[in-house]
Amino acid sequence: MPQIPDKLYFKIGEVAALLQLKTHVLRYWETEFSVLQPIKSRTNQRLYRRKDVETALLIKELLYRQGFTIAGARKKLQEEKQLGLPLSNPHSSAKLLAEIKTDLIQLRSYLLDTPPE
Repeated sequence: MPQIPDKLYFKIGEVAALLQLKTHVLRYWETEFSVLQPIKSRTNQRLYRRKDVETALLIKELLYRQGFTIAGARKKLQEEKQLGLPLSNPHSSAKLLAEIKTDLIQLRSYLLDTPPE
């Protein structure tokens, strides 16, 4: 996962370079995903906030690595939003799942009085 620089705003070219995408892909995603809405400057230039960059990273993960369709990724993002979950990056979600798994194994071990696997 790329390191996001500590800036308030990013131009579309910077975000595209960071995500290793073409700028037209980001513009297309803006039309398909309502959660990706960069602000526009007085000169009509797109300015992405950090949360927009993180959202774009999540969209890329869902589409390119997890194999979701546009509709499937849109539904997944909408479900997370409805559940009140922050749109997090998939790596932190994987970390959370790993922690939950560890806790469940320890709980099972405690309940069954057996050593954890």
